[in-house]
Amino acid sequence: MFKLKAFIPALFGLALVAAPAHAAGNLVAVLEAEIVTLDPHFSTAYISRTFGYMVFDTLFAKDSKGDIKPQMVQDWKVSSDGLTYTFTLRDGLKWHDGQPVTAADCVASLRRWGTRSALGRRIFAITASLEPTDAKTFVLTLKEPSGLVIDALGNPVSPVAFMMPERIAKTPGDQRITEIIGSGPFVYSKADHRTGDRMILKKFADYVPRPEPADFLAGGKRVGIDTLEIRVIPDGATAASALQAGEVDFMQYAPFDLLLQLEKNSRVKLVNFTGGNMVDQREVLDALGLDAKYAAPCATFFTCGTTYESKAGTEAAVKTSIEAAKAALKATKYAGEPVVVMEANDLEAPRVSAQVLAERLKQAGFNVDLQVMDWASVLARRAKKEGWSVYGVHAGGFDLGSPLTNVMVAFNCADFTGWQCDARITPLMEAFAKAPAEEDRKKIAGEIQSVMYDQAPAIPWGQFAQPAAYRATLRGLIPSAIPVFWNVEK
Repeated sequence: MFKLKAFIPALFGLALVAAPAHAAGNLVAVLEAEIVTLDPHFSTAYISRTFGYMVFDTLFAKDSKGDIKPQMVQDWKVSSDGLTYTFTLRDGLKWHDGQPVTAADCVASLRRWGTRSALGRRIFAITASLEPTDAKTFVLTLKEPSGLVIDALGNPVSPVAFMMPERIAKTPGDQRITEIIGSGPFVYSKADHRTGDRMILKKFADYVPRPEPADFLAGGKRVGIDTLEIRVIPDGATAASALQAGEVDFMQYAPFDLLLQLEKNSRVKLVNFTGGNMVDQREVLDALGLDAKYAAPCATFFTCGTTYESKAGTEAAVKTSIEAAKAALKATKYAGEPVVVMEANDLEAPRVSAQVLAERLKQAGFNVDLQVMDWASVLARRAKKEGWSVYGVHAGGFDLGSPLTNVMVAFNCADFTGWQCDARITPLMEAFAKAPAEEDRKKIAGEIQSVMYDQAPAIPWGQFAQPAAYRATLRGLIPSAIPVFWNVEK
């Protein structure tokens, strides 16, 4: 049975390296889409998360091994009963307006983030208190022990626990912040932001990096460029031409049909990300023009090749039939109501998946209204309960790898895009979070996946990798599914 308000995920993994950076200059980047939402708590959109990591900072962060490391935090301790966490901030932390970062700022930021994040909601559901004790120290007291606290504070799953000044963090979570002030390595320049054209982020001269080397999102974020210029070039071929001509230094998503050309260009380098997820998965992947080294069918909701990969309920993914879909639709009360499919024309994988899905829905007998728009418009439209039915989207492998962070599952029965709610999933999620052994969690993840296939609020459409491309003149770039521009030099 087809369910409305669904979205189709893809899985991206990541490949990570680190190197020092010292040179100054201007780096020009073309990202997946225009950055429209500057409030990194407000939206789960990856482009807002990318902006967040440049301008804001986090208490903890994930390194290339997947371990959570302290970032803004200098040290922390946990009481013997596992209920009380005491955090102390490191020295030298400043906001972009020159004011010192305080524990009160962090407490207010966590409270706001906790209203928006699936992990945050889970932590605050068992929180007895969260209070600052002095300018640099704050204490979190739980009602019951949980092993999720540090992972939640440093997890890159969107929305991330970014820190903001207290006065800004007091903005209700369902309202966007209007003042963009962080404590991260780059400063947002409102005066230089031209909507539809470019955004300028400037090196924060007062940022004090951690002493360790940069390691993915953790470690010392040493900025080796003066400005990061983020250009808006919706057409992939145009952006690729600008890259090859030297007008652009970095392109987050290299067009699939130009990969061979880019691979042969000695002035350009590609970096691959292992990992992206319809009715017939091979049909979508073939439509993208991908060969085996970039794509493969993947039926699991929890990222193929990772801990919680499961075959539970996947019979629905491997047995597809238009005739069966027609028969199932005729057995319902569907009376020809329009099914609005949103196609993001500036993102290749979501665009192709939406086109294929729209055609398959038509063949099954649905009255399909395929509406073409840019990704920013899709994000704005999907926030409303009316005016759309389904859209295609990709998602990161580390985001989808666990029920607690998988956006399709973790927001069950919450106020989130799609508004799916299945009472069977809620107790399974509680059991997963409290399960003491990995084998128990694997079993529960399989049970959750079976419900997801039965409910079908989303449909996996394959696992793929879309390389980033950059000029060979760049040094120290950290290849990542979340583009980051500290540690790089030109």
